[in-house]
Amino acid sequence: MIPEDDLLPDAAPGVQPLDLPLMMQVTEFTCGGFVVGLISVHTLADGLGAGQFINAVGDYARGLDRPRVSPIWAREAIPSPPKLPPGPPPDLTMFQLRHVTVDLSLDTINKAKSSYFASTGQRCSTFDVAIARTWQARTRSLRLPDPSSRVNLCFFANTRHLMHAAAWPKDAAAGNGNGGGAGFYGNCFYPVSVVAESGAVEAADVAGVVGMIREAKARLPAEFARWAVGDFRDDPYELSFTYDSLFVSDWTRLGFLEADYGWGAPSHVVPFAYHPFMAVAIIGAPPAPKSGARIMTQCVEDDHLPAFMDEIKAFDKF
Repeated sequence: MIPEDDLLPDAAPGVQPLDLPLMMQVTEFTCGGFVVGLISVHTLADGLGAGQFINAVGDYARGLDRPRVSPIWAREAIPSPPKLPPGPPPDLTMFQLRHVTVDLSLDTINKAKSSYFASTGQRCSTFDVAIARTWQARTRSLRLPDPSSRVNLCFFANTRHLMHAAAWPKDAAAGNGNGGGAGFYGNCFYPVSVVAESGAVEAADVAGVVGMIREAKARLPAEFARWAVGDFRDDPYELSFTYDSLFVSDWTRLGFLEADYGWGAPSHVVPFAYHPFMAVAIIGAPPAPKSGARIMTQCVEDDHLPAFMDEIKAFDKF
């Protein structure tokens, strides 16, 4: 087993890592395989921007004259609503969060999608199913004594497609096949929050929890539009990192799984984006040739770990 620190780049002696917007390291193995380790400052780019960068590196590595998706600046496309007075710094409690990785089979995911369609007549995504089951499993594992206690789910939605098309360069507005704003590397996302009583999340079937998530996603265009013109009372980007909050990130659509340096797509992508003050679940893909979804979490402490593992693994018996 190779420690993760050996696969990630280090700053040179005397250099502060945060002074470096980007660091990369390539580790080659005697078998011929290799690992690309990337550390980037989140103020430079969001996940989609980092994925576009990695794919551009792959394009050059394969001998292309230019990246398939041309980078754009277009800072004027990003809204700049009036800023609220800064609040107090967040109270960051350092939790003893444990790492758990679980794979959901494609068959299980498809059964959940079919159940949701049978209940609502609407379709849902693999992401919807994966985070619904993770949030429900975590909520049940917490065993909150008061079923009216609020639990929170937050994920970050790409908003490039919600910008006014005229603000993007012509090819970016068309999307280069990747949706409006393709090629923009900066941060362009909006936090989507779901708040519910713990008892409701625990008691619902998977389709019910998926419905809560999809209702929040459906509100995104209107909420983002109000924020863009300054029509908000609370800053949606001021987040609360409490133990009753779960933050989710979808790594299946960022481009990391498609990066090609000349040997095809990577066999596996592993995130190290964890912080002790933040309960996190990252949705990815299992190593090829497996299909389905891989849920990589650091979201519960030891007291809740056995129940969380039992709950989330039980989903494959759905």
